[in-house]
Amino acid sequence: MKDASESSNIVSLTQRLDPSSERGGALLNTVRDIAGRRLQILINGMFEHVDDALFDLAEKAENNAAQMHYFDGMREVRKRRPMVERSFLAQISRELTDFASSYRNNTGNTGGVSLPVGSVELSLVADNELEESLAITSMIGKNETRLTRDLFAVNQRLSVIYGGIKIDDATNPVGPAALSQAFRQAMRELSAEMRVKLIIYKLFDRYVLASLDELYQEINTELVRAGVLPQLRHEIPRAGGAPRGAGQAAPAADATGAAQAEGTFLGEDESGNASSELIQTLRTLFSARRTAPVGGGQHLPAGAVQLPSANELIGALSVLQSQAAINQHMAASAGNAVELAGEVQQLKEHLLAQIGSLRGEKPSQVSTIDEDTIDLVGMLFEFILEDRNLPTEMQVLLARLQIPYLKAAILDRKLFAHRQHPARRLLDSLADAAKGWSAESDRDHRLHDKIKSIVDRLLQDFDDDMTIFERLCAELQEFQDISRRRAELAEQRVAESTRGREKLEQARRRAAREILSRIEGHNLPPLIHGILSRAWANYLVLTILRQGEESSEFRDALRFANDFIDSTKPARTLDERRALRQMLPGIERALRRGLGNVAFQESDIDRLLAQLHTYYRHQLGEAVPEAEVQAVEESTNLPIPESIQPIAESEAELASSEPEQEPVLDTPEALLVAELKPGTWLEFVTGPETIERAKLSWISPMSGRYLFVNRRGLKVADYAPHELAQALASGTARVLESTALFDRALDAIVGRLSQPATSQAPTE
Repeated sequence: MKDASESSNIVSLTQRLDPSSERGGALLNTVRDIAGRRLQILINGMFEHVDDALFDLAEKAENNAAQMHYFDGMREVRKRRPMVERSFLAQISRELTDFASSYRNNTGNTGGVSLPVGSVELSLVADNELEESLAITSMIGKNETRLTRDLFAVNQRLSVIYGGIKIDDATNPVGPAALSQAFRQAMRELSAEMRVKLIIYKLFDRYVLASLDELYQEINTELVRAGVLPQLRHEIPRAGGAPRGAGQAAPAADATGAAQAEGTFLGEDESGNASSELIQTLRTLFSARRTAPVGGGQHLPAGAVQLPSANELIGALSVLQSQAAINQHMAASAGNAVELAGEVQQLKEHLLAQIGSLRGEKPSQVSTIDEDTIDLVGMLFEFILEDRNLPTEMQVLLARLQIPYLKAAILDRKLFAHRQHPARRLLDSLADAAKGWSAESDRDHRLHDKIKSIVDRLLQDFDDDMTIFERLCAELQEFQDISRRRAELAEQRVAESTRGREKLEQARRRAAREILSRIEGHNLPPLIHGILSRAWANYLVLTILRQGEESSEFRDALRFANDFIDSTKPARTLDERRALRQMLPGIERALRRGLGNVAFQESDIDRLLAQLHTYYRHQLGEAVPEAEVQAVEESTNLPIPESIQPIAESEAELASSEPEQEPVLDTPEALLVAELKPGTWLEFVTGPETIERAKLSWISPMSGRYLFVNRRGLKVADYAPHELAQALASGTARVLESTALFDRALDAIVGRLSQPATSQAPTE
């Protein structure tokens, strides 16, 4: 029996404490100390994850600009983190201390209405501010719903400490709303971009708001120990707003628990790390499906067989998993893909039959949560077997993982909600590796055997230790890193080779144009014509490749061509002969230097210059035997190596060899080609029964051609933009999805569940 002194310390809901009194002040200090200590730990823990999150996003950024935004954000956070933390904690402390007085000052009396501390005022604001407000509103609403019980008790007990002021979720100084708004105010210390701030808000939700349970429980425990409302019942208001009576409190709690449990198959557990709108949509669709006249979800009649427990499900799945491991030797083929599709759809029935053999009686159904989990995993693997992003052989291999993944989803309900869940990352990584697989690019079977070994080990070794997914994910990543480094070297060689050929072709065209434009219209002797169109044109190509088209060497080479042509003009006057004699030493020097660079032997150069001396002596009017002159002017057997051939004989020939410049058409395929980025994977039909998968490696800045390589970095094909657009239009090429497998599967499942109930097959 309590003594009088003890009972006098108990404060009922109808009593009020003066916050300025000794006891009220002590209790307020207790709450402030608990909040300060807990929130400091949580906010420190959150900022420890910001660097990693921003670095991961920078690595996956779609372009350099986006990457720099994340790196700038990292630097800004490192510099301003202490100020943000101090501002956040100081604001919470002030609100706890000043709440009562500021509330009265704002309202004029305790019954007035004021803007709640944590409310979000939506008005005409900038897009960035609106985006920020929506993000904060979303996480406040989610956490207020999740923390209903503990938050209700804290509200009631703080009302007593604050002199009877009515406190609700929105006005609680340590509620999700007040904490979120305080953090928003503190975030003004950062000058980072909004995309960076939104990432930090998500981390605040994940690491601070998600851990408020312990804060509220400690506050409630301390206030109960101090005698503040020790007998308080956690009454939850009705949907319409009216509170339940004392006799209705327990059923309300049960209903809330059931509602929360109903959502846990998608990871909406007490961790607070709930998922995006997509997951919320899935939850709603599964709930709607259960209430529809078709499908599962019927209530069991009285006296029916007891629903299987999670342990029974895991045990039965382990038996089925062992059987699947034994059958893993089946070859990957299209026929087996069809067979596997049937197995995927029948797993629930097989599972119930296995539970029946283990317990002696077959249950007719499983619990709502487990049924939704089984159906969701089943739909995931049905999607895998229909996913054209994966080659058939890879579909068959990955589809064998249905049972291990169902076990994982039952053991850890967060699998579908968390993008970074190890099991989810492993399946996404396997699908990403498999996307680039083809028999041609994997002749040594290295990739096929690695994926098969991971599937085998999950089937054989996975019992209930979820760390196996993390280990296999790291192993696959290491394999991929080694393969990628090998491929990058080969890919670089292919790109350099292609770039070199294009530069050579471009140089040849430029050299040909320069020579042809100069000799056109001139009736040059065969010797002069042959030197310019063959030997000197090749020297121009070499000069362009080595020194460039803007170099002084290239300008000198063109000047020589002009002088060489001018030297063929008749020298009839004394001045003309004097000018020709002055040119000849320079012509000889230039020829010796230039021809020596294009594989001329010294003996060939001497023979050629000897013929030129004969020609120029005749030009200067010296006595030269007629036979020698005729041999020079008419000879087609020039002292030029056969390997040095003309680049082009005429302007018409040069024009005909130019690549066709197709007009850019405004077709969906042409627009798609224009948007392709290096790293995008495509599938090409390379023969009647052969398909090759290749990655866009490089787009030529000179010709605009698209170079594709396989997963080993070897060239598969290169296309002009219009050729690639035609291949896409004809179906001989197809762009593969870059979105992760899990995300695409969840989108597809939402689409399927959103269809009218009559169009969906009843659940087995």
